[in-house]
Amino acid sequence: MRYFWTFFWTFLLVQMVSYVTSSMQGAPFDFKLSATIAIVATVFIFIITAVMPSEPVEKH
Repeated sequence: MRYFWTFFWTFLLVQMVSYVTSSMQGAPFDFKLSATIAIVATVFIFIITAVMPSEPVEKH
């Protein structure tokens, strides 16, 4: 379920940022490009969370 919600929120936020950015530049909004970026960003988030250690760090 966490994968679904991560994708859901990433998809919405990337679409919003893409829409606002294209609106500010006067360019047409491209849904397909934004969806592709959202998928890539979601995969990147999953990779980063898998690589990061989850154990607490001992004091040195």
